[in-house]
Amino acid sequence: MSQIVHKTAGGNAAFHNFHNDYAHIADPNERRRLALAEIDKAPFGWYHIRAIVVAGIGFFTDAYDLFAVNMVTSMLGVVFWHDAKSNPGKIPSNADTAIKVSTSSGTVVGQVGFGILADIVGRKRMYGLELILIIFATLAQALSAHSPGCSIVGVIVFWRVLMGIGIGGDYPLSSIITSEFATTKWRGAMMGSVFAMQGIGQFAAAMVALVVTAGFKDSLNTAKTVADCDGVCGLAVDKMWRVVVGFGAIPGCVALYYRLTIPETPRYTFDVSRDIMKGGSDIKAYVSGKPEGTPDEITRVRAKQEDADQLEIPQASWRDFIAHYSQWKYGKVLLGTAGSWFMLDVTFYGLGLNNSIILTQIGYAKGNDVYEIFYNQAVGNLIITCAGAIPGYWFTVATVDTIGRKPIQLMGFTIVTIIFCVIGFAYHSLSGKALLALYVLAQFFFNFGPNSTTFIVPGECFPTRYRSSSHGISAASGKVGSIIAQVLIGPLRTRGATKDNASPWLNHVMQIYAAFMFAGIFTTLLIPETKRKTLEQLAGEVEGTPEYDPGNLRVHASGKGSVDATYSEFENKGDKQV
Repeated sequence: MSQIVHKTAGGNAAFHNFHNDYAHIADPNERRRLALAEIDKAPFGWYHIRAIVVAGIGFFTDAYDLFAVNMVTSMLGVVFWHDAKSNPGKIPSNADTAIKVSTSSGTVVGQVGFGILADIVGRKRMYGLELILIIFATLAQALSAHSPGCSIVGVIVFWRVLMGIGIGGDYPLSSIITSEFATTKWRGAMMGSVFAMQGIGQFAAAMVALVVTAGFKDSLNTAKTVADCDGVCGLAVDKMWRVVVGFGAIPGCVALYYRLTIPETPRYTFDVSRDIMKGGSDIKAYVSGKPEGTPDEITRVRAKQEDADQLEIPQASWRDFIAHYSQWKYGKVLLGTAGSWFMLDVTFYGLGLNNSIILTQIGYAKGNDVYEIFYNQAVGNLIITCAGAIPGYWFTVATVDTIGRKPIQLMGFTIVTIIFCVIGFAYHSLSGKALLALYVLAQFFFNFGPNSTTFIVPGECFPTRYRSSSHGISAASGKVGSIIAQVLIGPLRTRGATKDNASPWLNHVMQIYAAFMFAGIFTTLLIPETKRKTLEQLAGEVEGTPEYDPGNLRVHASGKGSVDATYSEFENKGDKQV
């Protein structure tokens, strides 16, 4: 008996929807298998590129907002601490730390909170909300001011915590949405391209700072030092930091429409919503670029009820979550992704949020007047970003699907360990140019290494029902590491500081960072290699693969249409296509 096929609408040019081509197939597990195989073997096309751009703009905004604070805190010191008794014109270290840590604190909340919610209520319902929060908090920061009742630090910290929650939500959402829509062959490159927009965001932050510095050159030239920067100079710097912060809201507005109108990812619709008819239609629309619509609700609800008892994928629950990760073969993967991200971010953000301090130590942030100071600081950040960070990101994109995630991560941790050992133990015998070269090299192997892969792997190696939560937990572990770096390790650099040497312990801090990088080598050994494997294989749902676990699927008495058999059949027949 034939069934009426109802077309669905919804989606947009970046995230398509799929019409249900497989409604005539009785077994919902077979329909799920065929629909997901269509995603996995789809040739790389423009709709993939559009999806990368829409998700990537979020990471562009995240990186811009996170790393612009390097230059903004220097400007805040000139504006709000001009009359300070000690170090006039420079922000106190406790205020500097509070502003930088506030974003990471909010990010932890956002990563865990949005990660869990995306697994409970769906990716579609949460995607875009985090961008609205980022845009609103960014504009509010740019309009912040000091008052008798609340200092400028308190106001900025408040808004940066809220902005951090939005930034945190972008990590699991952008990662898993990209992975769940990606073709198996190029999934790593697609996720890496989204994350590589961080490098472009860092570049944009330094470039905007450079442009506003050049724009206010005449005013900045009136003061020889930051302590002398008042009058027109102080007014110029006050305008500068507001422009630098406020610019971060613009790219987010561009991507907002696309995020709010995406369809739900088919894998979530299949495995969590357990709506096979809707999932199949979402896949068709994604490939064809058609907008998402609503199928006949009566037919859809009836099909959902009939399919419920036949579906083999377990339903998400706290009991199932604990039982799943209580098994060492799954628990060690979560430990590996979370541990690797923690070890990385202790060093990556400990350095990245203090580029200006590093540049000052090696002589790349000094000048004869306030204009030259800010100009050199911006140029120094551009040098580090262009020479190290951006190439590193794109080397990962080019090689992650051929070399693999695990080898790149191991290589990155190993080389960065060596670099920081050299900087830490030979610090006083190295010239400023040698230190800068090593620092740039470290930035390259951070990004052609664990900074990229720690983002990619958690978006692939967990089952759909817990993919977002697990990615959020892994990412939040990293931000806890960045907080530790800022609060506990970073301040050690000023131990025993003098007027002539503001960071006498910087070499020891580098040695501590080297130890964390070394520990990252061992956490990397816990993660699986995920290249060229379907998400269902990695989740242990495909028979005949090392990850397979019969407990992840219920076996029907009929024995027909199992995901194991059909996916194995697809793998055997479709390897060359994939």
